[in-house]
Amino acid sequence: MENKTNIRLTAAEMSVLWTQYINDSASVCVVSHFLQKVEDEEVRPILEFALTKSKNNLTFLKDFFQKERFPIPVGFTKEDVNKDAPRLFSDTFSLIYLRNMSILGMGATSGAIGFSTRTDVIAFFKTVLKTAVGLQDLTRDLMLKQGTYVRPPYISVPDKVDFVGKQHFLAGFMGDKRPLTAHEITMLFNNIQTNAIGKTLIMGFAQTAKTKEVKNYFLRGKRIAQKHIDIFSDILKKEDLPAPMTWDTALTDTTVSIFSDKLMMFHVSAMIAAGIGNYGASMSGSPRRDLALRYASLVPEIGLYAEDGANIMISHSWLEEPPQTDDRDQIIKGK
Repeated sequence: MENKTNIRLTAAEMSVLWTQYINDSASVCVVSHFLQKVEDEEVRPILEFALTKSKNNLTFLKDFFQKERFPIPVGFTKEDVNKDAPRLFSDTFSLIYLRNMSILGMGATSGAIGFSTRTDVIAFFKTVLKTAVGLQDLTRDLMLKQGTYVRPPYISVPDKVDFVGKQHFLAGFMGDKRPLTAHEITMLFNNIQTNAIGKTLIMGFAQTAKTKEVKNYFLRGKRIAQKHIDIFSDILKKEDLPAPMTWDTALTDTTVSIFSDKLMMFHVSAMIAAGIGNYGASMSGSPRRDLALRYASLVPEIGLYAEDGANIMISHSWLEEPPQTDDRDQIIKGK
C-alpha cells in the first residue's frame, strides 16, 4: 500500500503549516506573559491550557519540518518577550483576548483542513481545531460565570416565514430603510467587538513600544479602530439596538517594554488581515446597500494602514518571508 505521507507537500499545505508555526510562536510569547502575571486563579488554568497547546504544536511542527527537510521558521522566541516586565493587561482582557484568538483559530484551522490533502497534515489540523473549540468553550464558560461575556443583541422571533417581495429590501440610501436583518446585526456587533479588542491591544502596544516610528503607527491604529467602532455603533443605535462595550480600562499604566516591536508589529498586522476578512464577509452578507458600501469604504483605509505596517517591518528586517514558488527567470539567468 502506498505511504500517503511520502507525498510532497502542496503549496497550500506549506502555507498553512508555516503560518501555524509563526502564529503559535507568537502565542507562546503573549500567553506566557499573561500567565506569569495572572492573579485570578480561575483564569490561570485556561492560560496554561492555551500555552501548553501552542508549545505542543511547535514541537510537532519542528519535528515535521525536519522530516520534510523544510527550513524551520524563525518566528518568535523568548527574546521577543521581557519576562521581568510588569503586567500590561487585566485578567479579564486576557480571557477576552483568548476567546477572540480561538474564534480566529477555528476559522483558520477549518480552512487549513479544507486546503490540505495529506492525511498527517489533516490529522494535525484536526487536533488544532479541537484545541480552538476547547479554548472557546473554556473562555466562554468562565466569562459567563464571571459576568464579563457580552451577548449579541436580542431581536423578536419572526411571526412567520416570508419572502422578499420588493427591491426596497436592498435599498439604503433614499427614503425609508428596512430594519437590519439578524445577520447584518451579527456582523456589525462582531466588527465592533473585534475593533474594541484590537484598540485595547494596540493601546497597550503603543505604551510599551521602543521606537517612535512604531509607537506613532500604533497611535494611528488606535484612531482608526475608534473611528470604526463609532461608525458601527451608530448604525446599531439608530436601530435601537445596544452596541457592545469597550475594554479601555483593561490596561495598566506601565510603559516598560514587554514585547519586542517586531512581535507587536506582527500581531497588529495579523489583526488587520483578520479585520479585512471580516469586512469582506460582512459586505457579502449585508444586502442593504448602505451597509455594503460602508464596509467597502473602510477596507482601503485599513489596507493602506496594513501596507504602511509592512513597510515598517521590511525596513527593520522583521518580516519573515513565507514559502514562495521558484523564480524561473532568475534560475535561467543564473545558469
